[in-house]
Amino acid sequence: MNGNSIGKSLVLTCFGESHGACIGVILDGCPAGLPLSESDVQVELDKRRPGFSDISTSRKEEDKVEIMSGVYRGYTTGAPICMIVRNRDVDSSPYESIMFKPRPGHADYTARVKYGGYNDPRGGGRFSGRITAAYVMAGAVAKKLLSLIGVEVLAHTVQVGRVKVEGEVSYDDVRRNVYANPVRCAVPELAERMIEEVLSAAREGDSVGGVVEGIALNVPVGLGEPVFDSLDADIAKMLFNIPAVKGVEFGAGFKMASMRGSEANDQFAVRNGRVITLTNNAGGVVGGISNGMPIKVRVAFKPTPSISRRQRTVNLETMSEEEIQIAGRHDPCIVPRAVPVVEACLAFVIADHALRAGKIPRVIKA
Repeated sequence: MNGNSIGKSLVLTCFGESHGACIGVILDGCPAGLPLSESDVQVELDKRRPGFSDISTSRKEEDKVEIMSGVYRGYTTGAPICMIVRNRDVDSSPYESIMFKPRPGHADYTARVKYGGYNDPRGGGRFSGRITAAYVMAGAVAKKLLSLIGVEVLAHTVQVGRVKVEGEVSYDDVRRNVYANPVRCAVPELAERMIEEVLSAAREGDSVGGVVEGIALNVPVGLGEPVFDSLDADIAKMLFNIPAVKGVEFGAGFKMASMRGSEANDQFAVRNGRVITLTNNAGGVVGGISNGMPIKVRVAFKPTPSISRRQRTVNLETMSEEEIQIAGRHDPCIVPRAVPVVEACLAFVIADHALRAGKIPRVIKA
């Protein structure tokens, strides 16, 4: 078994490396008859494109999507959809001098051992955040599928370093504000503080992490296949496949550990003939099955491991301890660019489960 594919009814297989020819995705299981164009995918890719602001890497990739198969005359055919973006602004020279010096916080050492030194180390290779372009391409298709059943997927930055959004943010503010500022925060007055947090770390040769919240609205009741294909389990697995993710929680998450049952339980009510819960501590999933409330998931990202400060490492050729100072082009905080990736991952899993549950037809008719 390999680890390059995920999903059951909708299957995502990604390929490519950071400094290779391209990053690509094959999406198998998409129904026939879905209107799909390169512009549909491009609008999502543009949200995560590198080089979009002063707090992003200076690597400037156009990330222009090319649909290679699975679409004919503007509609999906039911065949596997293959999409790529080419890597053009590539500079591998900074990695030549550290070929045998694993960077702290990166997968250099573990990948080298696992693959016997044959892995591509340039720019992190297969373990670079650049591979998430494949997730976003698949997510663009998933979002179009979900729009057929009225499901909307959003995401926003709720923490950068020590700057946090306190309390709930309205969905309208998320829709309106997230892509209007470079940190992807739905609260404009906090966005400026987040930007300064990133720039302050960068000036010191350091980096910061943060938290992204993903939200799915109007999800049908009943999605999820307990016990081992539970909806929240599959969402968490997909999110943990984003490089730098170190934590995932749903609803009240870890706060539940300090609550009493009377506080944590989401009590039921009827509104307009529909069963709802008065609170959403469960985050929209109970028993591994969607309950019709908004799915809310928070994703913790570690600080970008590539920093310009000197750090300790080892030389794997000489087996001696040395220092390393990382050069190259890196994001001092990857959180802003992770926002559309979280959206894409959440959309993909929900679309996969919606297909499994028969909520989306196998042939879409106009």
